[in-house]
Amino acid sequence: MRAHRGEGLPVPSSWQPQDASLGVTVIGAGIVGASAALHLQRAGFDVRLIDACGPGEGCSYGNAGGISPGSIVPAATPGLLAKVPKWLMDPDGPLSVQWSYFPHAVPWLVRWIREGRMDRLKRNSAALVALNGQPFEGYRELLTASQFDDLMRVSGHLFAWRSPKPMDGIARELRERAGIAMQFLNEAELREMEPAVSPLYRSGLLLPGNGFTVNPERLVKTIAQNLVAAGGTVLRRRVLGFDCGPDGPRMLYTDCGTLPVERVVIAAGAWSTKLAAELGVKVPLAPERGYHVMADAPGVRLRMPVLDAERRFMVTPMERGLCVAGTVEIADVDAPANYARSARLWEQAKRLLPGLPEMGSTQWMGMRPSMPDSLPIIDQHRTFRNVFFAFGHGHLGMTGAPRSGRLVAELVAGRTPSIDMQPFKVDRF
Repeated sequence: MRAHRGEGLPVPSSWQPQDASLGVTVIGAGIVGASAALHLQRAGFDVRLIDACGPGEGCSYGNAGGISPGSIVPAATPGLLAKVPKWLMDPDGPLSVQWSYFPHAVPWLVRWIREGRMDRLKRNSAALVALNGQPFEGYRELLTASQFDDLMRVSGHLFAWRSPKPMDGIARELRERAGIAMQFLNEAELREMEPAVSPLYRSGLLLPGNGFTVNPERLVKTIAQNLVAAGGTVLRRRVLGFDCGPDGPRMLYTDCGTLPVERVVIAAGAWSTKLAAELGVKVPLAPERGYHVMADAPGVRLRMPVLDAERRFMVTPMERGLCVAGTVEIADVDAPANYARSARLWEQAKRLLPGLPEMGSTQWMGMRPSMPDSLPIIDQHRTFRNVFFAFGHGHLGMTGAPRSGRLVAELVAGRTPSIDMQPFKVDRF
């Protein structure tokens, strides 16, 4: 290993791109795009990272911050699907669909249900294991030692149930198959682990290998700063489309004029579908909106993130306060936020943690880029070989970003990827 100039970050000395003289433009400065950009830069490419917002100011900004090597269970499971009708009718439920958008959502929901079959569930879980394994080691490659210690906490995640026995059958089977460490807790052990949790909750599950970042936005900005310090470029522009020749994009149309490009990586989260469509690629991605409420002075102390396993939301202790994040709302990407969802989310959090104040300090909505099988697209365009994709990570972008970034760099450099890429193909549906 040799050290790269700027931040003392390790670089794989064996990497020799086919033609590093050609630049790479990464569209999307969230956690996946920033990680891909830094891996590409470290692999020897001249890298430009571009986004309409600053690094980490989109979907990455307000997520729950969880880093979850133990979260290898796809969203669609046989037991979960039976609950969907009830959730859709419940204003406090973890899933809602904007009814005007429902006709557009139906094809995605049908695929989502199909992916809940046991054979597909096991296949998709195995792919998540390969992608999301060892994320903290991946972040150690993207950050200096002091940055890692400042931003990361390997604390575990605590799941809580109101029932005296955790209802975790399929998830338990998949985690056991993957060798994920688990500790099931009775009521007394749950209370000892996190005394702030309400007595209404009577059992728990600890995933000790999980953790979180204390500030998702600052994490992305730090990775982007490392990119710039090592010679990369960050531009704040909105990409509107492409000027394509027979071999692929030659120019980007942006709100600040055109930019010449040689290689392009689309990592723009929920907005990636529109950019991919410009290049003739249609993908079944849903703009799955999530909400958070942040309490600057929460009045509650937590050692680790706590998840309500039945209502499916997460409470994370962050440097800005206590973040309550969750719910799924499927709606048009341009639809206004429905902050009644975040208000209901806070009410549920107060039932989990009775010491919380009446209301949080700030509310936020962001769009998770979610695929029906819970697997992102990490691939090369079939026709335009100078175009690459890295989007669709759903709830697990913070976990999957380090390895996704490395995989993108391997694809662009013409190297054999370090894991089986078949589950992540752009044309798998």
